[in-house]
Amino acid sequence: MRWQLPLFAVSVEGPSMVPALRHGDALVVLRTPRVRTGDIVVARFSGLPRLVVKRAVREQDGGWWVEGDNTFASDDSRVYGPADVVGRVLFRYYPRPWKLS
Repeated sequence: MRWQLPLFAVSVEGPSMVPALRHGDALVVLRTPRVRTGDIVVARFSGLPRLVVKRAVREQDGGWWVEGDNTFASDDSRVYGPADVVGRVLFRYYPRPWKLS
């Protein structure tokens, strides 16, 4: 059995989630399969060696149909089919979403 922390960090790569997220954004993710339609999630497609950051659209075939916000630059469920959700994005911590004076 492999023990894993409930929170982990990921970095966004590429333009698939523009305008909500941009390349280089750093996110904190809660490791959970429980998500709702509209949540931004970290998921895994069978056949792809990496995790992806996408928006949950609907539950389908034992997984989730996920799509990028930028339809012109996104390989998502329209290409790979349903994905296995690893976790739900809680917040972006870099670049800072707020400015202190």
